[in-house]
Amino acid sequence: MTQNTTSSAVDPVELEAIRRQIFLALFIALAVALHTLEALLPSPVLGLRLGVANILALTALFLYGARAAWIVILARIFIGSLLLGNLFSPGFLLSLSGGLVAMSMMSGAKTLCGRLISPIGVSVLGAVGHIAGQLLVAWLLLVRHGGLWNLFPVFVLFAIATGMVNGWATVLLLDTLKKHPLFTAKVDGQNFP
Repeated sequence: MTQNTTSSAVDPVELEAIRRQIFLALFIALAVALHTLEALLPSPVLGLRLGVANILALTALFLYGARAAWIVILARIFIGSLLLGNLFSPGFLLSLSGGLVAMSMMSGAKTLCGRLISPIGVSVLGAVGHIAGQLLVAWLLLVRHGGLWNLFPVFVLFAIATGMVNGWATVLLLDTLKKHPLFTAKVDGQNFP
Protein backbone atom coordinates (compact mmCIF):
# COMPACT_ATOMS: atom_id res chain seq x y z
CA MET A 1 0.00 0.00 0.00
CA THR A 2 1.42 3.35 -0.98
CA GLN A 3 1.00 6.38 1.13
CA ASN A 4 -0.05 9.66 -0.33
CA THR A 5 2.10 12.40 1.05
CA THR A 6 1.57 15.99 0.37
CA SER A 7 4.42 18.36 0.21
CA SER A 8 4.53 22.07 0.05
CA ALA A 9 5.53 23.65 -3.19
CA VAL A 10 7.80 25.93 -1.20
CA ASP A 11 10.83 24.71 0.71
CA PRO A 12 10.57 25.68 4.43
CA VAL A 13 14.03 27.26 4.42
CA GLU A 14 13.13 29.25 1.30
CA LEU A 15 9.88 30.31 2.95
CA GLU A 16 11.84 31.60 5.97
CA ALA A 17 14.11 33.58 3.67
CA ILE A 18 11.05 35.17 2.06
CA ARG A 19 9.59 35.98 5.49
CA ARG A 20 12.89 37.55 6.50
CA GLN A 21 12.84 39.76 3.39
CA ILE A 22 9.27 40.80 4.14
CA PHE A 23 10.15 41.75 7.72
CA LEU A 24 13.21 43.67 6.52
CA ALA A 25 11.02 45.54 4.04
CA LEU A 26 8.61 46.36 6.86
CA PHE A 27 11.47 47.54 9.07
CA ILE A 28 12.74 49.77 6.25
CA ALA A 29 9.27 51.19 5.56
CA LEU A 30 8.68 51.94 9.24
CA ALA A 31 12.16 53.43 9.65
CA VAL A 32 11.62 55.70 6.63
CA ALA A 33 8.22 56.78 7.95
CA LEU A 34 9.61 57.56 11.42
CA HIS A 35 12.65 59.33 9.94
CA THR A 36 10.43 61.49 7.73
CA LEU A 37 7.94 62.26 10.48
CA GLU A 38 10.70 63.19 12.92
CA ALA A 39 12.34 65.48 10.33
CA LEU A 40 9.04 67.32 9.84
CA LEU A 41 8.56 67.94 13.56
CA PRO A 42 10.21 70.93 15.23
CA SER A 43 13.58 70.10 16.76
CA PRO A 44 13.88 70.53 20.54
CA VAL A 45 17.46 71.90 20.54
CA LEU A 46 19.94 72.80 17.79
CA GLY A 47 18.66 70.28 15.27
CA LEU A 48 18.89 67.35 17.69
CA ARG A 49 16.49 64.51 16.98
CA LEU A 50 15.36 61.58 19.09
CA GLY A 51 16.42 59.05 16.45
CA VAL A 52 13.40 56.78 16.87
CA ALA A 53 13.94 55.32 13.40
CA ASN A 54 17.07 53.63 14.76
CA ILE A 55 14.84 51.34 16.81
CA LEU A 56 14.15 49.41 13.59
CA ALA A 57 17.86 49.12 12.72
CA LEU A 58 18.58 47.88 16.25
CA THR A 59 15.76 45.37 16.00
CA ALA A 60 17.14 44.10 12.69
CA LEU A 61 20.61 43.86 14.24
CA PHE A 62 19.39 41.71 17.13
CA LEU A 63 16.99 39.58 15.06
CA TYR A 64 18.96 39.06 11.86
CA GLY A 65 22.49 40.40 12.28
CA ALA A 66 24.69 43.23 11.10
CA ARG A 67 24.02 42.90 7.36
CA ALA A 68 20.27 43.37 7.85
CA ALA A 69 20.82 46.35 10.15
CA TRP A 70 23.10 48.00 7.57
CA ILE A 71 20.41 47.52 4.93
CA VAL A 72 17.77 49.13 7.16
CA ILE A 73 19.89 52.12 8.16
CA LEU A 74 21.24 52.89 4.68
CA ALA A 75 17.84 52.48 3.02
CA ARG A 76 16.29 54.72 5.68
CA ILE A 77 18.85 57.46 5.12
CA PHE A 78 18.70 57.41 1.31
CA ILE A 79 14.94 56.92 0.90
CA GLY A 80 14.11 59.33 3.73
CA SER A 81 16.37 62.01 2.26
CA LEU A 82 14.88 61.47 -1.18
CA LEU A 83 11.35 61.87 0.22
CA LEU A 84 12.30 65.00 2.15
CA GLY A 85 13.98 66.50 -0.91
CA ASN A 86 17.41 66.86 0.69
CA LEU A 87 19.34 64.05 -0.99
CA PHE A 88 23.06 65.02 -1.19
CA SER A 89 22.45 68.21 0.81
CA PRO A 90 24.49 69.09 3.92
CA GLY A 91 21.70 67.60 6.05
CA PHE A 92 21.96 64.35 4.09
CA LEU A 93 25.75 64.27 4.56
CA LEU A 94 25.31 64.78 8.31
CA SER A 95 22.70 62.02 8.48
CA LEU A 96 24.81 59.65 6.40
CA SER A 97 28.01 60.27 8.35
CA GLY A 98 26.21 59.85 11.66
CA GLY A 99 24.51 56.69 10.42
CA LEU A 100 27.76 55.16 9.15
CA VAL A 101 29.64 55.78 12.40
CA ALA A 102 26.67 54.69 14.52
CA MET A 103 26.10 51.48 12.58
CA SER A 104 29.82 50.68 12.62
CA MET A 105 29.89 51.02 16.39
CA MET A 106 26.63 49.11 16.91
CA SER A 107 27.46 46.21 14.61
CA GLY A 108 31.02 46.07 15.96
CA ALA A 109 29.82 45.99 19.57
CA LYS A 110 27.22 43.31 18.81
CA THR A 111 29.76 41.21 16.91
CA LEU A 112 32.50 41.53 19.54
CA CYS A 113 30.35 41.29 22.66
CA GLY A 114 27.51 39.04 21.44
CA ARG A 115 25.04 38.33 24.22
CA LEU A 116 27.09 40.31 26.74
CA ILE A 117 25.71 43.61 25.46
CA SER A 118 22.05 44.54 25.52
CA PRO A 119 20.12 46.54 22.94
CA ILE A 120 20.27 49.46 25.38
CA GLY A 121 24.08 49.40 25.46
CA VAL A 122 24.29 49.03 21.70
CA SER A 123 21.82 51.88 21.23
CA VAL A 124 23.79 54.22 23.50
CA LEU A 125 26.99 53.43 21.58
CA GLY A 126 25.20 54.09 18.31
CA ALA A 127 23.73 57.39 19.51
CA VAL A 128 27.12 58.65 20.70
CA GLY A 129 28.70 57.47 17.43
CA HIS A 130 25.99 59.26 15.47
CA ILE A 131 26.73 62.57 17.20
CA ALA A 132 30.50 62.10 16.79
CA GLY A 133 30.14 61.34 13.08
CA GLN A 134 27.88 64.31 12.50
CA LEU A 135 30.12 66.75 14.36
CA LEU A 136 33.20 65.50 12.52
CA VAL A 137 31.58 66.01 9.10
CA ALA A 138 30.12 69.36 10.20
CA TRP A 139 33.62 70.47 11.23
CA LEU A 140 35.27 69.11 8.06
CA LEU A 141 32.73 70.43 5.54
CA LEU A 142 30.58 73.15 7.08
CA VAL A 143 31.99 74.95 10.12
CA ARG A 144 35.78 74.99 10.42
CA HIS A 145 35.77 76.39 13.93
CA GLY A 146 37.10 74.72 17.06
CA GLY A 147 34.17 76.07 19.06
CA LEU A 148 31.96 73.47 17.38
CA TRP A 149 33.57 70.83 19.60
CA ASN A 150 32.38 72.72 22.70
CA LEU A 151 28.91 71.39 21.85
CA PHE A 152 30.13 67.78 21.97
CA PRO A 153 29.57 67.17 25.73
CA VAL A 154 26.00 68.52 25.57
CA PHE A 155 25.26 66.46 22.46
CA VAL A 156 26.75 63.33 24.06
CA LEU A 157 24.50 63.71 27.12
CA PHE A 158 21.49 64.07 24.83
CA ALA A 159 22.68 61.05 22.80
CA ILE A 160 23.05 58.91 25.93
CA ALA A 161 19.52 59.78 27.04
CA THR A 162 17.93 59.13 23.65
CA GLY A 163 20.06 56.01 23.16
CA MET A 164 18.74 54.59 26.42
CA VAL A 165 15.13 55.34 25.50
CA ASN A 166 15.49 53.89 21.99
CA GLY A 167 17.32 50.85 23.37
CA TRP A 168 14.55 50.24 25.87
CA ALA A 169 11.96 50.55 23.08
CA THR A 170 13.99 48.02 21.07
CA VAL A 171 13.95 45.58 23.99
CA LEU A 172 10.15 45.86 24.17
CA LEU A 173 9.80 45.39 20.40
CA LEU A 174 12.14 42.38 20.42
CA ASP A 175 10.21 40.79 23.30
CA THR A 176 6.97 41.24 21.35
CA LEU A 177 8.37 39.92 18.07
CA LYS A 178 10.02 36.89 19.69
CA LYS A 179 6.60 35.79 20.95
CA HIS A 180 5.23 35.79 17.40
CA PRO A 181 4.98 32.32 15.79
CA LEU A 182 7.18 33.42 12.88
CA PHE A 183 10.07 33.96 15.26
CA THR A 184 9.56 30.80 17.31
CA ALA A 185 9.24 28.39 14.37
CA LYS A 186 11.79 25.66 13.82
CA VAL A 187 12.81 24.46 10.40
CA ASP A 188 15.07 21.42 10.12
CA GLY A 189 15.88 21.70 13.82
CA GLN A 190 17.05 25.32 13.57
CA ASN A 191 15.45 28.35 15.09
CA PHE A 192 14.54 31.08 12.65
CA PRO A 193 15.60 33.78 12.32
